[in-house]
Amino acid sequence: MPEFFFSHWVTIIVVLVYSVSIISICNIIVLENRNPVRSLAWITVLLFLPVIGLVFYLFFGRNIKNKALISKRLKKRSYLNRYVKQVDIAALPLTEESRGQIMLGHQLAGATYFPNNDIQIFTNGREMFDAYKKDLLQAQQFINIQFYIFKDDKIGNEIAEILMEKARAGVIVRVIYDHVGSLRVSKAFFRRLKEAGVEVCPFFKVTFPEFATRVNWRNHRKITTIDGVIGYIGGMNLADRYVEGLPDGRVWRDTHIRIYGPSCLGLVHSFHLDWRFMEQPLFSDIAKPLPRFDRPAGEAGVQILSSGPIGQWHNISMMFDKAISSAKKCVYIETPYFLPTESLLRSLQTAALSKVDVRIIVPRTPDSRMLKLATASYIGECLRAGIKFYYYEPGMLHSKNIIIDDEFTTTGSTNFDFRSMEYNFECNAFIYSREINAKMKEIFMTDLGESTRILSSTWKHRPFLQKLKESLVRLMSPVL
Repeated sequence: MPEFFFSHWVTIIVVLVYSVSIISICNIIVLENRNPVRSLAWITVLLFLPVIGLVFYLFFGRNIKNKALISKRLKKRSYLNRYVKQVDIAALPLTEESRGQIMLGHQLAGATYFPNNDIQIFTNGREMFDAYKKDLLQAQQFINIQFYIFKDDKIGNEIAEILMEKARAGVIVRVIYDHVGSLRVSKAFFRRLKEAGVEVCPFFKVTFPEFATRVNWRNHRKITTIDGVIGYIGGMNLADRYVEGLPDGRVWRDTHIRIYGPSCLGLVHSFHLDWRFMEQPLFSDIAKPLPRFDRPAGEAGVQILSSGPIGQWHNISMMFDKAISSAKKCVYIETPYFLPTESLLRSLQTAALSKVDVRIIVPRTPDSRMLKLATASYIGECLRAGIKFYYYEPGMLHSKNIIIDDEFTTTGSTNFDFRSMEYNFECNAFIYSREINAKMKEIFMTDLGESTRILSSTWKHRPFLQKLKESLVRLMSPVL
């Protein structure tokens, strides 16, 4: 009998402590004044799935802005800004909408507008990496590489061999890889790079006891800069699937761009801030004179804009919102996952209801079943507003492109979802060029020809169980 009472009291104490913990966390969430949708999502998870919800919140729910570690690192600023002057935005020969967009990027993040860039668009991994390897081999001063995934497979080892060769030849080579994104890569792979003289830095290395404070904050950027004159940015990581496709024979459709011109300095700046953020030494070569272009490299104007959970604003989300809201003719979006914030969803619906041609392509079979269900939960309300939705059929569509009207395009690492907008460290090129806009539209229309339009008449007749699963996952979409 005494054992029964002892066990009974232990149970009561455990339940009380646990209940107080859940209530306290809910109170913290409310007091943080986050996005109400996201706050309600976390509270719903905690109340209805208390054990799982508590674990998820500890790992994925806490606000990075409250960390003393971040505050310390934010004080460290790149001094590249000393050498770069913003042009007179009001005098640019662009539309009023583009000038407003450029001003917003400058106000949000100090993003400089660089005119006169040459841009090459790649939609094929093999062609992109052929050009990429050729440019790496031509490097004379420095190579900065940053990828979410840097795999030790065929393409990863080919790039690694080039980097080691250049480092041995005296070129400064720096690599940032995301620790979670590259978690399956052997330590020997990166150790070999270091031994050859490559400076290698994992972003937010996840170790105990810091696991819960770091695992959620991932660096999703895919940036390369070579000698400050050539840059690469887009959706492709360093892995064989971007070249060879999926194991089942389906394609892996992605977009990456090569930039030759002054906007590469924006990529250098973004990389340098991440390098300093991880408390690495200042670049020894950054005080050297910046590259000069005696004649225009091309006709495209470019802003490089980064965003992440440490900033005051959700920079890229706000840029997307303004661009969509300013559209007069068309909004064309390609994204692997469609989990828009409330603001972005309303902007798309408003544009479509205003008779702007809004079209969105997502893969029929993405690489995450849960994200496919969450995406599907938004399609019905998009269709009701007149947004045209399409499933890409040949394989995984991993491109992250937005094309608006006749002058504006953006591409980079940012998915059209909550995680990219609010949790991840992302980077996009915002391009102001009629020529590039026309090329990207042509690519979009080619993808559209390989896609199936989703019709309201068939979509609303989906099985009840399917709708229920989508709705349940939708509740967690702000925290996925």
